[in-house]
Amino acid sequence: MKNACVAIVGKPNVGKSMLFNRIVGDRISIVADESGITRDRLYARASWLTKDFMVIDTGGIEVEDAPFMEEIKTQALIASEEADVIIYVADIQTGVSKDDEYIARLLQKSNKPIILCVNKVDNFELKNYIYDYYQLGLGEPIAISSAHGIGIGDVLDRIIKLLPDNNNNTKKEELRFCLIGRPNVGKSSLTNAILNDNRVIVSEIAGTTRDAIDIPFKKDGKDYTIVDTAGLRKRGKIDQTIEKYALLRALKAIDESDIVLLLIDAFDGIKEQDKHVAGFAYENNKPIIIVVNKWDLVDKDTNKMQKFKDEVYEEFKFLNYAKICFVSALEKKRIQTIFDALKIVEENMKRRITTSVLNDVLADAQIINPAPLFKQGRVKIYYGSQVATSIPTFVLFVNNVDYMHFSYERFIENQIRNAFDFEGTPIKIILRNRK
Repeated sequence: MKNACVAIVGKPNVGKSMLFNRIVGDRISIVADESGITRDRLYARASWLTKDFMVIDTGGIEVEDAPFMEEIKTQALIASEEADVIIYVADIQTGVSKDDEYIARLLQKSNKPIILCVNKVDNFELKNYIYDYYQLGLGEPIAISSAHGIGIGDVLDRIIKLLPDNNNNTKKEELRFCLIGRPNVGKSSLTNAILNDNRVIVSEIAGTTRDAIDIPFKKDGKDYTIVDTAGLRKRGKIDQTIEKYALLRALKAIDESDIVLLLIDAFDGIKEQDKHVAGFAYENNKPIIIVVNKWDLVDKDTNKMQKFKDEVYEEFKFLNYAKICFVSALEKKRIQTIFDALKIVEENMKRRITTSVLNDVLADAQIINPAPLFKQGRVKIYYGSQVATSIPTFVLFVNNVDYMHFSYERFIENQIRNAFDFEGTPIKIILRNRK
């Protein structure tokens, strides 16, 4: 299911990034008094009243020319196009300006629901001035203070009312997966091979794909959506507005996918950039299949495939749970192995372990390898329970969560993996003190 999206727009230094951080509940966006700090759109997940949505932070827009202003304006407009709801942030301390009027006209052309937030209303006297902002034609203004958290709940309530309802019972069951990788590893070629059709442009020139392309299709009676994304580069190399847009769409595609296919080039071998790209999916806690493309170009010898697998797991230590496929998109060989892997990973994502069997595994694990002394104590796991699927999630009740060393938590995860088949999917462990 696609997540609803909210874009935060406004002129420089009105507190957009601080509002972004308040909404997503973390200091993700850089906050500083100097105007123009945020040039790239930032993208994060938020939740309010059990409803999940994505939030985009944008650079400030002003009428007068300034460094990067055209690029910032373009990014803000792109973010507005992506969004289901737009938050316009104004500054009570500067009053209604020409920039506010200019941006209001831009946003009205989008025909999107707009929430007008008047920021820096830090005392009751300032609240009387918010009515001046009715002249922007953006509806009823909400007085907020991002710095002190005032009015944020009202903004979130308004967001929830305006977001589209994606939770309908008519949605067909489908498996959504996306292809990610550095430029020119063959994502578009593989998309065409999977679809058995030339649906996307393929070129030797890296960066041909600039957008994330959603293509629904059916295979063996099952509904899928495949998303081909632009090649992801290092952040320092993302210096063109169109590439920043491509990054936004790729990150959104990852977030909205059930499973992520990470492509690497068998002929070129594993590059440092491959690990960087993999990090996007890993940080999103997504089930991952590593697809080794261009296998037709590799000189085969005895156990070549197993040797390459060992090398992949050695280089991607943080993805030791990922499933690996070897394909040739150009020759359309071994494409079925991707669907076989998707089926296995989907089953493992949905796997549910009974509490009694899980606790037998936890008890045996502590006998085999008792917890080490950490922070003047030893963690004892009393019992555990699986509380969620999609990303298999386990709550472990312990004597003191502070006694759990990360290495012992990893040991417990490995014991769960050894006992049950969770290949391809991450596992989430939540610790709770037993009351």
